[in-house]
Amino acid sequence: MNAKSYKGLALLLLAVSQLMLALDYTIIFVALPSLAEELGFTANHLQWVVSAYSLVYGGFLLIGGRLSDLLGRRRMFMIAMGLFGLGSLLGGLAGSQLTLIIGRGLQGLGGAFLSPATLSLIMSNFEEGSERNRAMGIWAAMGGVGLSLGLLLGGALTTYIGWESTFFVNVPVAILAILLSPIALRESRLPSRTRHYDAAGAASVTLGMILAVYYLIQSPTEGWFSMGTLIPAAASLLLLALFIAIESRAKEPLLPFGLFRIRSLISATLTAAIFSASFGTLYYFLTLYTQEVLHFSAVQSGLSFLPLTLSAFVGSKLVPRMVPSLGTAKTIAAGMGFGIIGFLLLTRLTEDGSAWGILPGTVMVGIGQALVFTTMFIAGSAGIEMKQQGVASAIISTGQQIGGSIGLAVLMAVISATLGGASTLETLEPAALNDAIRTAFYMNAGIALLGILAAWSMQKPKPKPVLHPHVLE
Repeated sequence: MNAKSYKGLALLLLAVSQLMLALDYTIIFVALPSLAEELGFTANHLQWVVSAYSLVYGGFLLIGGRLSDLLGRRRMFMIAMGLFGLGSLLGGLAGSQLTLIIGRGLQGLGGAFLSPATLSLIMSNFEEGSERNRAMGIWAAMGGVGLSLGLLLGGALTTYIGWESTFFVNVPVAILAILLSPIALRESRLPSRTRHYDAAGAASVTLGMILAVYYLIQSPTEGWFSMGTLIPAAASLLLLALFIAIESRAKEPLLPFGLFRIRSLISATLTAAIFSASFGTLYYFLTLYTQEVLHFSAVQSGLSFLPLTLSAFVGSKLVPRMVPSLGTAKTIAAGMGFGIIGFLLLTRLTEDGSAWGILPGTVMVGIGQALVFTTMFIAGSAGIEMKQQGVASAIISTGQQIGGSIGLAVLMAVISATLGGASTLETLEPAALNDAIRTAFYMNAGIALLGILAAWSMQKPKPKPVLHPHVLE
């Protein structure tokens, strides 16, 4: 096998891993009603099928990024795939609620280690320039396509095989990736003399992030100011403050604060948060519309997302042309603009609508989603030293995770306020539920508008012209 073939196989492995992560985020939505009925989940407990993944994923991202840099990116890729595959197997075999939730948590841990490892491997396995940009474009595009493909695949698997298959589908992929990794991927890590693990910083930030995500998950149901949520929130703030104090004195910190002086990384992280709060929450409400308002079956609901999947694929093909000519900031702004148009088109949905009514809005959202998701990772990796690529990737992914949690929490809080606390989304009649979903789409458009402002912040200020003395005469 020649060098080109090795790189082709490496890119295939990394792209499939990114596709699997994105796909698993949405594939569970369509399966929720089926697994809830079979395992006897109540409405309150059902959220933990989604939240267990988010809680562990968000909490372990930073330590996952650091371990990737220290232990080796390929090694962490293989460990992460093993954890993800094990969690998927456990989830598919689950005969109880607790087993399923533990399986989802293991998937989240695998995802937290896998996400920073894959981006770091792209940086170390592909030469800087057009080769790396092409690899990053394909890798990130698979994330954008996977978000919508998950709903399509989830609907088909749940309807024709069963909800268990939405877990089992990951197992052979994980096994194959582990077997091929030593052949296709070149190992890279920090020099051994610098391998300091900063255990105190890792423990404080991981527990602090877990408690912060827990607060965001539980507050919409328990109350933002209830003791059950305020105590974890206060503990989270204390732990994160302790983390900052530890890092400011650490010889080799888990999170080098110098990274926060890189404008492109901070802007990309903010963009990731806004993307997840707007584009990312769309799937929840659009699934609610197709299944609870239009009463589509799981497979019909999944098929209604096919235009979004195809348009996201088309959008990903535009990125290699747009970024060199427009730059990352304008490409992201254009993607957010497509999203705004799509969200506003979706506000026209009615309780007696059809799949055709969803089409215009989802096509626009799909194009915008691909432009933003792909480009924000390209922007975030610019100017980052190789030894910090894992941590930098984890920062962007953390912004994405926290943004999604905050975004959904805010949307649900606003919708609950409009309902006056008398009803929940699960108990609404189709007409009232449709109105609530339209409110969410209006808010998505507003959040995406903030994304345009975040994109412009990526642009470096133009240097002031230097006037020579003879010009002033």
